[in-house]
Amino acid sequence: MISQISAANAYHSALSSVAPTEPLPDGAKSAISDFSRVMDEMDRTAQGAMTGQADTHDLVQSIARAELALDTVTAIRDKVVEAYQELMRMPV
Repeated sequence: MISQISAANAYHSALSSVAPTEPLPDGAKSAISDFSRVMDEMDRTAQGAMTGQADTHDLVQSIARAELALDTVTAIRDKVVEAYQELMRMPV
């Protein structure tokens, strides 16, 4: 399983490589923070389920939220890469 920190770092690196001179907008910082929070919650719930401290139903819900967050981040990354490639194909 990919850790939330490495996923957020990879996303930030990809975003920085596209526009390295511009700081991240507040919305992007918030999105990265929300993604990290969802992944942390999923990790805590998974650990709780393994130790018997969390309900299986909570684990399934947490995994579903994490999967949705990861799918969203992946879709955003794909769109950023697609836009970058389109810009690179433009004649100068």
